[in-house]
Amino acid sequence: MRLAEIHDAEAITAVINAAFRQAESFLIDRDRIDFATVRELLQKGKFLVAGDGGVLSGCVYVELRGDRSYLGLLSVDPQRQKSGLGSKLMDAAEDYCAKAGSRVMDLQIVNQRKELPAFYRRRGYIETGTAPFTPGLNPKLPCHFVKMSKPLT
Repeated sequence: MRLAEIHDAEAITAVINAAFRQAESFLIDRDRIDFATVRELLQKGKFLVAGDGGVLSGCVYVELRGDRSYLGLLSVDPQRQKSGLGSKLMDAAEDYCAKAGSRVMDLQIVNQRKELPAFYRRRGYIETGTAPFTPGLNPKLPCHFVKMSKPLT
């Protein structure tokens, strides 16, 4: 587990798109993110990445926002899913943000992803509201984001 550098942007883009294609093909017919957006996110926040032998197998994005942090784009290569890597990335992200002074972690999940609320509830997150879905992604089904938060201290 390490903090990503700008040269990791292409591999981050690939693992996010592979993971989201696997999980959300029923909902979206396009890549979840592009290279330019990953590079922008690397300027605003941090990606924590995991890999084996130099090959990126997972990532998570965190952005420090005062005493709160935002977590997003938790992604594990489809061939490594169900291995516990997602939980390890979550642990690393929460630890990183707590050590940086954050007291609360915020995230949002797509309401159509029925498996996600239980995953995050087991980690101590509670639902705190909703938000509109990302403009321009044109989902196949009506959807919105469910906001969730967890105290880090």
